[in-house]
Amino acid sequence: MHVTADALQPAIDNWAEQYPDTFSPSALVGQNRATSALHQALSIAGRYAHGFLVTPAGLRTYDVLQELQQLHTWDFAEKYDWVYLANPGSASEPRCINLPCGKASAFLTDLWTLFETPVANRQELLTALRDNYPTERVHDYLATVAEKNFEDLPGSEMATIIVQHEENQAVTLCDRVTETNLFGSIRLQSVEGTISSDLHLIEAGALLKANGGVLAIDAEELLSQPGLWRKLKYILRTSQFHWPQPGEANIAAFYRPEPVPVHIKVLLLGERDIYGQLRELDRDFDNLFPYLADFSGHYPLSQFPLAPYFDYLAYVQREAAVLPLNRNAYPLVFKFASRLSDYQTELSLDTIALMQLLRESSAIAAAHGCNDIQGEHVQQVLQQRKYRDGYIADLSRRSILEGQVYIATDGQVVGQVNGLTVVTAGGSEFGEPSRITATVHYGDGDIIDIDRKSELSGNIHTKGVMILSAYIANVFARSEAMSLSATIVFEQSYHEVDGDSASLAELCCLLSALAEAPIEQGLAITGAVDQFGRVQAIGAVNEKIEGYFSLCQARGLTGHQGVIIPAANLSQLNLEPEVIEAVKAGQYHIYAVNHVTEALELLTQSDQKKLYARIEQRLDELQHTDRVPNWWRRLLGR
Repeated sequence: MHVTADALQPAIDNWAEQYPDTFSPSALVGQNRATSALHQALSIAGRYAHGFLVTPAGLRTYDVLQELQQLHTWDFAEKYDWVYLANPGSASEPRCINLPCGKASAFLTDLWTLFETPVANRQELLTALRDNYPTERVHDYLATVAEKNFEDLPGSEMATIIVQHEENQAVTLCDRVTETNLFGSIRLQSVEGTISSDLHLIEAGALLKANGGVLAIDAEELLSQPGLWRKLKYILRTSQFHWPQPGEANIAAFYRPEPVPVHIKVLLLGERDIYGQLRELDRDFDNLFPYLADFSGHYPLSQFPLAPYFDYLAYVQREAAVLPLNRNAYPLVFKFASRLSDYQTELSLDTIALMQLLRESSAIAAAHGCNDIQGEHVQQVLQQRKYRDGYIADLSRRSILEGQVYIATDGQVVGQVNGLTVVTAGGSEFGEPSRITATVHYGDGDIIDIDRKSELSGNIHTKGVMILSAYIANVFARSEAMSLSATIVFEQSYHEVDGDSASLAELCCLLSALAEAPIEQGLAITGAVDQFGRVQAIGAVNEKIEGYFSLCQARGLTGHQGVIIPAANLSQLNLEPEVIEAVKAGQYHIYAVNHVTEALELLTQSDQKKLYARIEQRLDELQHTDRVPNWWRRLLGR
């Protein structure tokens, strides 16, 4: 199928026409699946109801959590201030009490007043303390110290506040995970040569600060610290936080504050790979973390209306602190977002990438004295990026133009085709053609992959060659063995070749050699095949098309050049404007195929049935030819 210029261009202009009158900036646009899972997790109490958030690249986790806590709160949240108090019964085992949020300082002031008051006159104060601070732990402690004075308290300190909530923060984020940051610590002090600890040396971590609410933890940071994951699991299972002994083993001082009861909802943040590894390697993980909140990196317009995406862009603009976007800039921003997602009908939710684009565009707009970001400013940024990132691609293309790497873009050759590959080098990714050749000779039907023989073939590429071998055997060797063998190779390739995206090109190259049918060198091809010859989708289709276009453009477009791609990749086409213009002018062509026979007809400009008949005739002639070697004939004088 010949792909028209209209099919290459997403309806970006129509999208921009849906510009709304007002915006409601939101980081959660398109995240219905994830927010639904979080809503379920936050509506459940208990030790075995925590969640894992899959966070894609570019997601600003803090912004998401901030917005989430405005929409969804933990139904069973119950936060307190936590205070450690001197224990009259043991200097090394201070007592912990919980107080209503924001009441810790006031309680200590009232407690100080209690100790200053003679025991005989305390009854009214005790009653007021019990009424003002109605928690069981406070009442128990007051019963213990009701008749105690300052002299009865061990040490020189009465109390220390370890957690005090000045404002009700629903979600606490711990993204720099260390044992101290997460669990807190008890430090040591040296007084006149004696190593000891005291109340003011107890320091709470994120776990205790979030106690009674929701704690979000970076999973990769957590798992990179030995022992922290096991310690967290123990706390979640027992709902008790026990302080570790302070100091190292050789200088440890016995100091054991009363354990703190823990009532918390934990959300782990990380990539899907981490989630998969935890499920596979830790038998407790599924029990403790049954809720998966899978945040998406794309916004599919086939499922959602466009209007909310304007709200998402408004959020990106707000966080990037840039000039406002002019309406004529939206089509280019949409194209950029669509290109990031690899689909025409999907827009990227990579917040960081979009912020970078808008900040660069805003800087250019400001330099030109503009009050908003125009389309030309965004276009200039995209051109600058292409220039910055194109050095390696230019070097590679120059080697072809100078003849150091041989790639033909016109003429016809038997058993030679231009495959399309993607090169990743020095942080740059670009498409370029690769010459594939095939030769046939008398043999037993084997297809020899020279790259594999020379150990330059990856496992997936080897699989692709085996599949195309199976296709040829299925078509031409069902009833008897083939008398022809073949060799195939990526010419001038000195690194490992992997992936199956060249298997369609290799198969067409082999069929060309078998049928002795020349291939149009102006056409390059990419695609994977199955054993029945069906063409399957491949990756990086835009980079491959543009890479070959750049080479043909540098040599001069003839109107006979183009690419053949899988029809399954049509929805991913999102090409540069110059490529679309060349297609529109008939100077460059894009063909989409579903089967190898369609690709073969385009490459050879011949009818597939006639080509296959020619191959079968050639095989049949060889099958019935006298197979006595020529050198033996000469020896016998025959």
